[in-house]
Amino acid sequence: MPLTIEPALADFAQALADEARAITQKYFRAAQDIHRKPDGTPVTAADLEIEQKARSMIAGQYPGHGVFGEEEGEESTGSDWLWVIDPIDGTKSFATGKPTFGCLIALLFERKPVLGIIDMPSLDERWIGIKDQPTLYNGQACRSARTNSLKDATLNATTPDMFSPDAWEVFCRVSETVRFRQFGADCYAYGLLACGFTDLVMEAGLGRFDYLALVPVVEGAGGCISDWQGNALTFDSAGEALASANQELHARALEVIDSAQ
Repeated sequence: MPLTIEPALADFAQALADEARAITQKYFRAAQDIHRKPDGTPVTAADLEIEQKARSMIAGQYPGHGVFGEEEGEESTGSDWLWVIDPIDGTKSFATGKPTFGCLIALLFERKPVLGIIDMPSLDERWIGIKDQPTLYNGQACRSARTNSLKDATLNATTPDMFSPDAWEVFCRVSETVRFRQFGADCYAYGLLACGFTDLVMEAGLGRFDYLALVPVVEGAGGCISDWQGNALTFDSAGEALASANQELHARALEVIDSAQ
């Protein structure tokens, strides 16, 4: 039987995003300490407070569900249901006053994403995607673009720094085929793709918390998202992502990637 996401689950996910938004508004563009994690990435008090609040809410409402967060790792319950939280996607943007940071919330069933939220607190924009349902942007259904030619497509990535030398070479091969490329949007680029404003997002070096929430959002808007080999993104994926406005464009981008590897 097809999996059905109950409205109460979607409402709860939105409540998690509401709480995260309230916390970021308290800290954004205010004096705060920025610490460096062992892997060299930054973390702020807002990151920690959001994740702790989310864990508390999930434990209270769905105590049998597992939780995986960027800051505190996985709290496993043995359940098929797992919440994956990125409290602030784009911490560098958040810490330097740029409004293009977001909160990512995913719900997985059997290690596959079935619900995802991209919330942009400072821009008052939110996408929610649920498996087999239309993606909603601020409550209204949205659709990705019909661009099916690489030469007419726009390509996005967060930063060149996210690519290994070999992966950067592949990214550049794809970027040579498109109208233009740009950097710097973090998770916002995937929301813009879902609304038809951009056509391709290609990234590497992602954590699970970076990509899982994006899958239902992109797919529910008519887009495609996979790893660089065309495989579905799951909890066990390696951290490469390609999102495209539609299936035809996705196939053409994958052909270029395959020829470059």
